[in-house]
Amino acid sequence: MIEPLRLSFEVACDPEHAFSVWTEHISSWWPPDHTVSGEPGTHVVLEPRLGGRIYERSPSGHESEWGEVTAWEPPGRLAYLWHIGADRADATDVEIAFVEVAASVTRVEVEHRGWERLGTERGRQRRDANHSGWGRIIPGFRDRCAIQTASDAELEPRAS
Repeated sequence: MIEPLRLSFEVACDPEHAFSVWTEHISSWWPPDHTVSGEPGTHVVLEPRLGGRIYERSPSGHESEWGEVTAWEPPGRLAYLWHIGADRADATDVEIAFVEVAASVTRVEVEHRGWERLGTERGRQRRDANHSGWGRIIPGFRDRCAIQTASDAELEPRAS
C-alpha cells in the first residue's frame, strides 16, 4: 500500500463558506497553470451533486474531464474520483472534510488516496507530484475563503 496524502489546514471562515468556495467557486482560486489546457481564463466546474462531473472548459470551449463527485454532504464532507490529465481508469480518491473549530475558523482535512491502483512506481511518482500540487493550490483557496461576505461575482476569477 502507498501511504495516502493527508493535509490539514485552517481557513478564516465558517464551514459553509469554505465548502461553497471549494465547490461553487473553484474557478476563483484554482491556478490556471494547474489545468489541462494551462490557458488563462479556463473555467473549472464542480457539479454540485453525487455523480457530478469535475471538469475544465477552456476559453475556446474545449472540455477536459478531471473527476466525479462520489460524496456530497454539504457543508461537512466532499469526496471525488480524481484523474486530471489522465484516464478515468487511473483515478485516485480525494476526500475533504470541513470542520468548524471556532467562530469563523474551519479546519480543512484532505485525504488523497488510491495510489496503489497505478502500480508501485507510477503510484509513488503521482503521489509525490500531487503532494507538490496541493501545496500550490491551497494558498489560493485560503485567500478566497477569507472573503467572507463577498458576492458570487466578487469570488469569480478576474479577467487577465
